[in-house]
Amino acid sequence: MTPFNSLGAIFDSFNQLTVLVVGDVMLDSYLWGKSTRLSPEAPVPIVNVLRKEKRLGGAANVALNVQALGATPLLCSVIGDDPDGADLLRLMAEQQLPTDGIIKSADRITTVKERILAGDQQLLRIDAEIETELLEHESAYLVQQYSKLLPLADVVIFEDYDKGVLTATNIAAMLELALQHDIPTVVDPKKKNFLSYVGCTLFKPNLKELKEGLKVDFADANHEAFELAATILQKKLNTQTVLITLSERGVFYLSGPVKRYIEAHYRTISDVSGAGDTVISIAALCLALELPVAFVAGLSNLGGGLVCEQVGVVPINKIKLLTEAQRTNTFQLITTNSVVSN
Repeated sequence: MTPFNSLGAIFDSFNQLTVLVVGDVMLDSYLWGKSTRLSPEAPVPIVNVLRKEKRLGGAANVALNVQALGATPLLCSVIGDDPDGADLLRLMAEQQLPTDGIIKSADRITTVKERILAGDQQLLRIDAEIETELLEHESAYLVQQYSKLLPLADVVIFEDYDKGVLTATNIAAMLELALQHDIPTVVDPKKKNFLSYVGCTLFKPNLKELKEGLKVDFADANHEAFELAATILQKKLNTQTVLITLSERGVFYLSGPVKRYIEAHYRTISDVSGAGDTVISIAALCLALELPVAFVAGLSNLGGGLVCEQVGVVPINKIKLLTEAQRTNTFQLITTNSVVSN
């Protein structure tokens, strides 16, 4: 591990990193309006439109978080050959994200999540998406594009939203390629491919995904059952580190035999959308710098909370994260090792 004597030095080192993000990209569409009465046609509010906006979502929002932290993102995914796909590519170009790893398919549609809000209150979300797996030739082409970009990367993020871009077959192929290049891999999973990431470096589910992925159930306050599930997951995936986000209760990590809970910082929560994208982005950069897992988890936990103060899916603000990390003395986690805490 490169020695760091300050948080500023770590944040400066983010600027030297390149991150390959592979997985499901999507558009987050927002319609903001004002609602003062109910419809006479049905017991639903009438929203008078004030403005509309489209943002990059899914794996593309992870790329934006990586970029916001100062690193260089590379994005590898499959979208529809449709107007929404064209909008997504336009937004990527506007954000100066490289598009050479994006594959257009005539057999798919581009995923769009449209949110209708009155003030800061979300009234409705409408999803247009496809969840079927890539065709065999599309999957092979994805792995081919990934293999071209991989030698440029310091770390790989698998961003899985169960939309079919990532499959058991291409996941195994891409993990093997990363292993051959000695490049660490971090995973933000969903249910379908939950146990397909065998051999990844760091695996980051939330509590709900942990229960669904292992098909177990227990009370959230049952630490013994929770920690047993985390241990089972670590063994099944043959992974060094499991980082589990616990919403308002912070995060938990199991790295080798070491386990620890890190409490959440008090926040005024406006919207939890995109918090997981921020957590995985920060974790990946810290892992690429070979920082201690306690610090990886602590800074990721801090960043995930900060973006929850914003409405909608937005990337992290690097300066705000650094300032908050300095205020909360997150750097002390650099010297933390085998701490077990409940």
